[in-house]
Amino acid sequence: MGVILFDRVRRPVQPTLVGAKLAELAGPLVEGIDALARSTSRAEEEGPVTVASTRDIIPHTLLPVVRAFRSEHPRAHLRIRSSNRVGILEMVAAGEVDMGIVPGPDRSPELDFLGLFKYERVLITPLGHPLLQESLTSIDQIAPWPLILMSGSTYTRATLEAEFQRRGVAYDVVVELDSLDVIKRYVALGMGVSVGPSLAIDDQDREELGIVRLDHLLPVEQAGVVTLRGKSLSTPAAQFISVLQRTLEPSAPTVGRR
Repeated sequence: MGVILFDRVRRPVQPTLVGAKLAELAGPLVEGIDALARSTSRAEEEGPVTVASTRDIIPHTLLPVVRAFRSEHPRAHLRIRSSNRVGILEMVAAGEVDMGIVPGPDRSPELDFLGLFKYERVLITPLGHPLLQESLTSIDQIAPWPLILMSGSTYTRATLEAEFQRRGVAYDVVVELDSLDVIKRYVALGMGVSVGPSLAIDDQDREELGIVRLDHLLPVEQAGVVTLRGKSLSTPAAQFISVLQRTLEPSAPTVGRR
């Protein structure tokens, strides 16, 4: 800066007037830099981690993952957003979320897909329903019954309807709902039957519902986590993916016939 900072003529060395003024100005700056480092370190520890997933995954498959993550990283913050599969992929591609957890693989060139577990679709009926008394050998046997399904943009419904249409089978969706948990309640009351992913079926559901595997009639899918290719993930986001893998990869949800 072209100024003399210290007077070295006498001992101890003393700052010049300019040097004292510079020290006065620089002190808060140095303290601010130290505080910035501490703040950055805290941000890396706390997040937040923003996750998008479907309405059937969030209350079932994702729940034990969140529990394990919060136990291992209690200071980290989570934000969970729900949407259908298409909406989740759009949020990931736009950088609005750190990751998406979706049913079915994605092959978009701008996204990376990490498979976590496989799941099948299941038929959901009231207890004592006639479909439980026969061997299901064709998807045609389900079509005549009133159907209660998720909205048309969901992955399982799109797969089911595509199969009905491919076979030229007439079907009737009498109720559309945004929650598979609510759908199960409607089915239990005898208002119709449904087809959904096995990952949304809990053990206690078998007390009120008939559950039949459809892996011989509809494709088995692989659910996984989607991230934006090339995006740098924060430490908490990478830790969340690690917990996802450890919690979900060892075993795939399976549902037997009742």
